[in-house]
Amino acid sequence: MTQQTSQQTITLGSSGLTPADVLAVARHDARVELDAAAREHVASVRSHIEALAAPDHAPVYGVSTGFGALADTSIPVDMRRDLQRALIRSHASGAGPEVEREVVRALMLLRAKTLASGRTGVRPVVIETMLALLNAGITPIVHEYGSLGCSGDLAPLAHCAIVLLGEGRARDAQGQERPVSELLAEAGIEPITLEEKEGLALINGTDGMLGMLLMALADLEALVRVADVTCALSVQGLRGRDGVFRPELHQPLRPHPGQADSAANILAVLEGSPIIADVAAEGSRVQDAYSLRCAPQVAGGVRDTIAHARTVAERELAAAIDNPVVLEDGTVTSNGNFHGAPVAYVLDFLAVVAADLASIAERRTDRMLDKARSHGLPPFLADDPGVDSGFMIAQYTQAALVSDMKRLAVPASVDSIPSSAMQEDHVSMGWHAARKLRTAIANLRRVLAIELLTAARAIDLRSPLEPSQASAAAIAVLRRTVEGPGPDRFLAPDIAEAEARLLDGSVLTAVEEVTGRLR
Repeated sequence: MTQQTSQQTITLGSSGLTPADVLAVARHDARVELDAAAREHVASVRSHIEALAAPDHAPVYGVSTGFGALADTSIPVDMRRDLQRALIRSHASGAGPEVEREVVRALMLLRAKTLASGRTGVRPVVIETMLALLNAGITPIVHEYGSLGCSGDLAPLAHCAIVLLGEGRARDAQGQERPVSELLAEAGIEPITLEEKEGLALINGTDGMLGMLLMALADLEALVRVADVTCALSVQGLRGRDGVFRPELHQPLRPHPGQADSAANILAVLEGSPIIADVAAEGSRVQDAYSLRCAPQVAGGVRDTIAHARTVAERELAAAIDNPVVLEDGTVTSNGNFHGAPVAYVLDFLAVVAADLASIAERRTDRMLDKARSHGLPPFLADDPGVDSGFMIAQYTQAALVSDMKRLAVPASVDSIPSSAMQEDHVSMGWHAARKLRTAIANLRRVLAIELLTAARAIDLRSPLEPSQASAAAIAVLRRTVEGPGPDRFLAPDIAEAEARLLDGSVLTAVEEVTGRLR
């Protein structure tokens, strides 16, 4: 996504957040504020925690005890601030590459959302300090490895929480790493001293995996429409038929809603194509290959999977996850809601369907390069086959991407490594599922970019026959920065340009200006 600065302000309160709110803050730097009523509610709930923290009260997990396998260790009153600070310091133990800025911002916003629910027992100042970091553009440095997707995204959240204490590592709004104390002072933010339970509340949620799921859904909803566009271009490049996309073959006969939507999109992009009309007049072939004829069934299945994943994401977004949690009557009780299984499953499922969507796109590309199957196109779409190799190795790159996506489709959620002296003996690996899905989505975009390049070149080589108006609009966007057919040239920049046009949405926008909003 292109980084933009938003003037929008998101309010945390009883109404919660929408997926669009999360994207606005994570990707477009929308400001966030705490609703006055929510602040009052959070403050009133805090009184329950303070009562439980009294010296004469029985030990309560997270308030007056240690954590994990040390849950039975009672902590004296004068050591409890040290307990919370030590928790954050010890849990900020991630390793590996830095996580992307948008992921960290989503992580912080979603944790603040749960803290603002009044279910965690923190003081309002904890939430307000986290929101101040977001609004100042201060981004804690979070590492790739450290979460098992259970007991919360512990290490990633701890790397965010430690910055609230004036410690750890962070970057400013321009992306420069600077001392945390300097960043906070410049923004007028006072480091906080954590009281009972607050350290635990800052790290005990599925916020990282949920944030990445919400962003993945936004990306995939665009890319599945792009896949219908590139398929329609490939149908024309291969002189395919449009009859299989007729609505009467889909919803009435096989009522999967995603399939009907995909077929309708492809038909809309093909509408009025002189190439398709010429194929119909020729009448020499009865059926196209599966990668053309079955495209709605595959892309439709992807759509239906996205719909299921969105339901899970919206439910998780409505949740208030912590352990222990404060109930409506003020009772503080342990629970297992921090387990990331529901989110992890759909993250893995999305990686599976993304890989298959890429796979069928690669098959269409390969068909356009094979003179035995391309119905009249030159080998590899080369200008002078033999001297020129055309798009031969672009397909290799596409195949390499698809192969990697198949590896990434192996589910993370079926794995579990016990931790914390066997107290946490079953974990979700949801963070890992989310991380590999992000890679898979980037690969899918590159695969579709190569199909776009290939299909556009194939259509150009069909001249004087013209493509549909919507297809011509897509090709026109590409041709602003990528030349048409000709002798071999440095191809990597062309692939990067095509990818950029999919990332910024300009190809899809050009098509939808002709067809109307695709489904």
